Amino acid sequence: MNEITTKYQIFSIATDPIYIGTGGYTIGRVDNTIVRDPITKIPKIPGSSIAGTWRYYVALELQSHFKDEYKMDLAKRTEKKDNIEELFNEPKDWMKNFNDNRFARIKCAGQDDLPGKSTSDMGKEFSGHCGHCIVCKSFGYSKKDKSWQGMLFFSDLNILFFPVYTRLGVKWISSPRILKEAEVLGNEQSEKKNIVFAQEKIEEKKEKGYINLGWLNLPYEVKDLNIDLSKIKSEYFQLTPEDIIIVPDSLISQIINSNLEVRTSVSINPITGAAKEKALFTSEAIPGGTIFYGEVRLFDKTGLDNNNLPSKECIWEALDDTKKYYETLGIGGMTTRGFGRMKILTDLKNNSKNSSETTEGGNNGQQS
Repeated sequence: MNEITTKYQIFSIATDPIYIGTGGYTIGRVDNTIVRDPITKIPKIPGSSIAGTWRYYVALELQSHFKDEYKMDLAKRTEKKDNIEELFNEPKDWMKNFNDNRFARIKCAGQDDLPGKSTSDMGKEFSGHCGHCIVCKSFGYSKKDKSWQGMLFFSDLNILFFPVYTRLGVKWISSPRILKEAEVLGNEQSEKKNIVFAQEKIEEKKEKGYINLGWLNLPYEVKDLNIDLSKIKSEYFQLTPEDIIIVPDSLISQIINSNLEVRTSVSINPITGAAKEKALFTSEAIPGGTIFYGEVRLFDKTGLDNNNLPSKECIWEALDDTKKYYETLGIGGMTTRGFGRMKILTDLKNNSKNSSETTEGGNNGQQS
């Protein structure tokens, strides 16, 4: 069977510093380090973090619409097979257009706590993944008698533009390789703008001046380049060509890692209310204002699982409807300390310009 893959580019901007920790302490500049690409050493948001949080947010939104009398009664939900709208308060299309959403429970988010149960048992239990709803079918599940890979695959969110303080104010840096990988460069016929290019070394009679990027002071020249910034905007933010500085691929990692946000924290003694002794620690984070790029892929598995699958339209609408939670609940660790919020800039439901279809199969994405 040909699996048709719909791909959406997604762009997001950090509204708070974002901390995705590596799970341990290190001896060096900071105690708590963040996840980095193993090749470039540039910080990133792993696809597994995106998949896990988005799965939770879809389950949370679905549960919030169940009427009180049905929230803890699966038997009543099963009786309402032909009129699923009666189960929900003001149901949205992606909720009511897939009948098996009646089996959903909040435990469909996160790790399954009853993996040893079969899918037939889940109609009697109010725990573990139900194996039926849009959450389980989209993100995957594994039970005693059946495993389902899921229809959604998430790439890592990599840094596209990184904010750095300069003598001219905050500028956003990127590199030629990153711009090419993010597919934001316009074609030859597009209108080109003057963009500042920082140079790795001084080239006689080519530099136009010097610009500081944090503690680095680099020569620069101005070149014509077309960058499509229409994908990277919101009602409160719009990046312009004047805000951008392109730096060499060989320097981008060092500049980013030298300008990460570092916070010093201390644990509090709950008895005295004072700081604990020997409990001082430092954490690094990707600063607010950083712009990320990645992609979400949706595999159309029509013909599998007895055709009992949510439609592609329902899945895209569910993702688009729940991306708002990233602006409040956030992603990553230390969210109670002011970390984690970000805004997904891409319209996943209506913006078809960034999507493409292919008949290629494959599974090189990540899922929770």
